[in-house]
Amino acid sequence: MTKPAFDVALFGEAMLLLVADRPGPIENATAFHKRTAGAETNVAIGLARLGLQVGWASRLGTDSMGRALLAAMQAEGIDCSHVVSDATQRTGFQFKGRVTDGSDPPVEYHRKGSAASHMGPADVDEAWLRSARHLHATGVFPAISDTSLQAAIRSMAVMRAAGRTISFDPNLRPTLWSSPERMRQEINGLAARADWVLPGMEEGVFLTGEPTPEGIAHFYRALGAKLVVVKLGANGAYYDSDVAGTGRVDGFPVKEVIDTVGAGDGFAAGVISALLEGRPVPDAVRRGAWIGARAVQVLGDTEGLPTRAQLNEANL
Repeated sequence: MTKPAFDVALFGEAMLLLVADRPGPIENATAFHKRTAGAETNVAIGLARLGLQVGWASRLGTDSMGRALLAAMQAEGIDCSHVVSDATQRTGFQFKGRVTDGSDPPVEYHRKGSAASHMGPADVDEAWLRSARHLHATGVFPAISDTSLQAAIRSMAVMRAAGRTISFDPNLRPTLWSSPERMRQEINGLAARADWVLPGMEEGVFLTGEPTPEGIAHFYRALGAKLVVVKLGANGAYYDSDVAGTGRVDGFPVKEVIDTVGAGDGFAAGVISALLEGRPVPDAVRRGAWIGARAVQVLGDTEGLPTRAQLNEANL
């Protein structure tokens, strides 16, 4: 059997991120720090820095933002052969404010009608996708348009038919869905196609109606997930697994929370990388919690994502 070309494949939108230089309302900022953003791209970068072979499929404009994002992803060693640069479309971007109290910062998206939102099932190159041994999907890409939703469903169907593993992070974006009810229905439908489901506590309550980590995990296990990890922020995480039973992993102490955005993506990169290395579930969740804790201590979404050397130094 031919060895897969990639460890992990991802579909998703990259956006240019402009982070305000000072706390307060975004409109009061006079300067911004330029970064990359996007749930799937954050995970892709996190996995690539840990030494995994990663392939990312997307669409970008040929504008300066698209060129900057493509260069940034290529610089991380990510395969971008299935990223289409479309001169007729524009690249999405977002503004992010600054906070000083550890709360979630304000975020303002400018992505409606973006290049990535025009992706559809025809953009799923099945041979390329099957050349990966794992697919990581989130609830963001399928939320940006009806065609991207169909592309997400198609990518998961291809990998399921090929016997590959699939992870799914709900990553709720209510402003991108027509209603909360549709968001709940579609996200849970996607979760039912995954092997590993990684909800946060708050979103898990919304999606399942269950008020406890145990109840949330049971809901997705009943849908067919082999592993559910419920992220509990500073309190770590709860897991429910076919092979490891149930348990809790403590969070890692953080001196100061700078920016919470991207913590869940770092957590996902930690869990996925460890599981693909054959590490036990508790170790994988612990790695995820460690990377998530690093992510909240930096300004952008990816600065806290560690290299393999840093991971080894931490003995994780």
